[in-house]
Amino acid sequence: MKVLCDIYRSPREQEMYLYVEKQQGLSGVPEKLLALFGKPVHVTTMLLTGERKLARADVEKVMHAVQDQGYYLQMPPVVDDEMRAIAAQNSKLPRG
Repeated sequence: MKVLCDIYRSPREQEMYLYVEKQQGLSGVPEKLLALFGKPVHVTTMLLTGERKLARADVEKVMHAVQDQGYYLQMPPVVDDEMRAIAAQNSKLPRG
């Protein structure tokens, strides 16, 4: 299976992305989702195949979702309180 996708990022939520089939565009994305997502910002166009690796999503799940429902929504990673504390501490370290 191969799917040519346009990938959009959300202007409202960091690291939230929408994958849609290039030919269909955003027509398969529900209006409510688009309202929450914000005005999509095109990032890239990519040919997805079973052999391709994605950084934070299973390529097979993405391809099937795009084919079956018209889109795949990649949510931002969950950051727990411990990780927030580590990130805050690291940002306070002196840069050399």
